[in-house]
Amino acid sequence: MRRRSIGRRGREECKMAALGSPLRTLRGLLRELRHAGGRASRPYRDTPAYQHVVAAFRAHRVTSEKLCRAQQELHFQAATYLCLLRSVREHGALHQEYHGKGERSPEEVAGLVGFRLPQQPGGKG
Repeated sequence: MRRRSIGRRGREECKMAALGSPLRTLRGLLRELRHAGGRASRPYRDTPAYQHVVAAFRAHRVTSEKLCRAQQELHFQAATYLCLLRSVREHGALHQEYHGKGERSPEEVAGLVGFRLPQQPGGKG
């Protein structure tokens, strides 16, 4: 699978080859659900999405009495959904930052890509 670049926290995001621990995936999912809810009127723990994710992880955990074969499948699906939630959030942030705001001046466009326009001789610019 494809790997994404290293994020702000210094770890690779959306890395599907090695899943990591299920607890880390669960915490990441819950964090993204909290971000997706925004400033909702009710706490994110009362949402159906939160309750479903927690119930699914509890139902598929490995105990000493049984071996749950579907745990790896659930973990893979959860990691995929986590990658989707992160990507949607990051896309929204990038879209909000770089979305067209009408006509831009050449100086502003050059600043967006990290360039500076040369100064005109005679003080014109």
